[in-house]
Amino acid sequence: MLLVRPRLDPADPAVREAAEQAGVSAEEFAGPGDVWALMLDDDYESDGGFELPGVRDAEVDDFAERLQAAVGTGETFTVEAGAVLRLEGRPIVHARTGESYVFTVHATPPEPEGAPTVSLETGPVPRAALLAAIEEFRSELA
Repeated sequence: MLLVRPRLDPADPAVREAAEQAGVSAEEFAGPGDVWALMLDDDYESDGGFELPGVRDAEVDDFAERLQAAVGTGETFTVEAGAVLRLEGRPIVHARTGESYVFTVHATPPEPEGAPTVSLETGPVPRAALLAAIEEFRSELA
């Protein structure tokens, strides 16, 4: 699972071609890249994820901060982001990765109304690497 803010590169030839077909500049076509998306690694029918219209950076940072604090405890936790995302973390000690977490992700697309919740289970994620990745993610948001 990835929480990302996709951005189009105005220099990309495909973006330039699409912009030309739309009758706008490549920069205008690419836009500000301010729509967050939740990408899922499964067989979900919506190209592996969905957009989260209206989600602000402050809300994403709040979720990341709560996740960081929860992982920091080394205990079992649940962190939610409204009705769209629930992340359940369980600590384990894995032979290869050491102190790690296994996650169950429950994601419910905001549209269409009544879309089914997709649930995924991860393999072990090393705790120290996860904390570093969350810190880097949050610093990039600042």
